[in-house]
Amino acid sequence: MSELFTQITANIQEKTNLIWSVADLLRDYYKPHEYGKVILPFCVLKRFDDCLIPTKNKVLETYENVKHLEVKSGFLERAAGYSFYNISKYDFQKLTEDATHIEDNFRNYIMGYSENVQDILENYEFDNEIKKLANNGLLFLVIEAFNKPSAYMGADKITSVDMGYIFEDLIKRFSESYDEQAGAHFTSRDIIYLMTDILISDDKDILIEEGVAKTVYDMTMGTSQMLTCMTERLKALDSEADVRTFGQELNPETFAIAKSSALIHGGNADNMKLGNTLSDDKFPNYKFDYIISNPPFGIEWKTAKIEVESEHALGDNGRFGVGLPKISDGQMLFDLNGIAKLKDDGKMAIIHNGSSLFTGAAGSGESEIRRYMIENDWLDCIIQLSTDVFYNTGITTYIWIISKNKPLHRQGKVQLIDASKIAEQRRKNIGNKRYDITDKCREAIVKVYGDYRTKEYDFDGKVCKSKIFNNEDFGFNRIQIETPLYDENGKIVTKGKKNLPVPDTSKRDYENIPLEEDIDSYFTREVKPYNAAAWIDKSKTKVGYEIPFTRYFYKYQAPRSSDEIAEIISSQEASITASLKALFGERESK
Repeated sequence: MSELFTQITANIQEKTNLIWSVADLLRDYYKPHEYGKVILPFCVLKRFDDCLIPTKNKVLETYENVKHLEVKSGFLERAAGYSFYNISKYDFQKLTEDATHIEDNFRNYIMGYSENVQDILENYEFDNEIKKLANNGLLFLVIEAFNKPSAYMGADKITSVDMGYIFEDLIKRFSESYDEQAGAHFTSRDIIYLMTDILISDDKDILIEEGVAKTVYDMTMGTSQMLTCMTERLKALDSEADVRTFGQELNPETFAIAKSSALIHGGNADNMKLGNTLSDDKFPNYKFDYIISNPPFGIEWKTAKIEVESEHALGDNGRFGVGLPKISDGQMLFDLNGIAKLKDDGKMAIIHNGSSLFTGAAGSGESEIRRYMIENDWLDCIIQLSTDVFYNTGITTYIWIISKNKPLHRQGKVQLIDASKIAEQRRKNIGNKRYDITDKCREAIVKVYGDYRTKEYDFDGKVCKSKIFNNEDFGFNRIQIETPLYDENGKIVTKGKKNLPVPDTSKRDYENIPLEEDIDSYFTREVKPYNAAAWIDKSKTKVGYEIPFTRYFYKYQAPRSSDEIAEIISSQEASITASLKALFGERESK
C-alpha cells in the first residue's frame, strides 16, 4: 500500500472550508466549540466510506460466503483491501436515497463496520450525536452535505498526510472557538519534514539495505502526522522497509483520527494508544529507533502530578528520576520520557520553546535534565526556527536532536544552528503561520547540520549560522559568596569556638563560573579585589547547565558616532524648517 504515501497535491484549505460549511446546518442546535462532535466523526466515516467504495461489492459477496464462520474478519479485510470493512448494504450514497428512515439506516450502516472502527467512534461518543441530529431533522442534511462530489475523501485523491492536515485544520478551528491554550499547537508538514530529514540524515546508507526494520514513536501524536511523514520518508528510501509506528495521545478525538489514519494506510492501529503519556505510559519497557514529537509547552502538568512524582521517587527505575521541572511547564518531562524509550543507537527530534534552554537555576529540575542530556553526550544539536511557522503561535521555537549514538566526529560536542532566517514568507497567512520552511530551505538546514562546522552560510541572501561547542561549554559552578556581618563598632561578628565569621545574608551574592575554570582562581581574580573579606560557602556550590542560544549568536553593532547623530539631527531640522517655511509661505500668499 505504498502508493498511499505518494504525495498528491490537494487543496487542503478548500477541502476544510467545504467541510466547515456543514457547521451552517448546526448553528441553531450546537455551540461553535461543539461543531467538532458532529463534523469530526463524520469526516472519519466519510474517509472510510470513500476508501471502501472500490471493494464494497466484493466485501458484501465475501460476507455472504463466510457469515456462518465464527472467525471471518480476515476474509473480509482481504476483500476490502484494508484492515477494516463494512458489511452493511448502505454507504453514504444509499443513505441519501431514503430520508424517511435515515436514523435506522444510518445505525445499520454504523453497525456494519468492523470492531476497530466502532472503537474509534466510541471515543467520539457518537451515539448521542446521532440521536440529537435525528431528533432535530439534521441527520439526513449532514449526510447529504458530506456526500457531495466535492467532499470526496478517497485515498486515490487525498493522501494520509493530506487527510491528517484536513483533520488538524478542523480541530484548530474548533480549538480557537473554544479558546484553548496556545501551547497545544499543531505542527505543519514543512516542520515535520525538516525533523524527519534530520533524523535519517546519518542513516541513509543503512536504510537502503534489504530487510530494514525500524520503529517510530510519537509520545504526543495528535492526529499522527509526524508518524505518517516519518513512514513516508523511510519508505521513500526503501519501499519494502518494515516501518512500525507507535503513538500515544491524550485527546480522545485526535486519538480517534490517528487510529483511523493507521487503519487506512495499513499500519497497526493497536499501536495507537489513548492516555496521558506522563501519568499513564502505554509503552513501558519499549525501545524505539526514532522518536519524533512536539509536546505542549507552557502548560501545567498538575493533572499528572501524583503519578509523575511517584515515578520520580523511583530514581533510575523510573523515567523521571533525574529531576522535575516547575509544575507550570511540563515540556522537559517529555525529554526524559523520550530518552528512556530510545534504543542505544536511537535518535529523537523534539520541539521546544525557548524556556527549555535556560529556565531553572543550578540544581533545579530543568537544569538537572539539561545536565543529564549533556553529560551523557546525548544532546546532538539544537536548531532555532523562524518565528511564525506554527498555526497557533508565533513564538520562537527550537528543534532539539537527541542521539544515543553520535558519530565519532560529533561526540563530546553540541551543534547550535540559527536557522531563524531560513524560511519563505507565505502569500497568505494560515492563522499565525506567516512563513514556510520550503524544500529549498529544508535542504539548506539539513546541509548545515551535515557539514558540522562553525560557519556562517549564505543561501541566496538567507543567512544560516552554525557553531560547534564542547559539552562543558554549557556547564557552570554556581557559587555562594558570603560577606561578614559587622557589629556597630565595625568589627566582624563571629560564632563558635573557631570564631567563624557570621555571614551578612543581606549581602549574599552568587556567581556562575564556567566548568572549565578553576573556582578559586576566578574568585581571587573577580571577587577578592572588590570584597577582600568575602569567602565562598563551598557546601552550597552547585553544578548547572544552560544554553544561552541568543547570546552565542548575538552580533555586536557599534552605535553611531556623535558626529553622525548630530549630522542626522541637523538634516532633519533643516527638512522641518523648509517644510514650515513652505507651509506658512503658502498661507501668506493666500
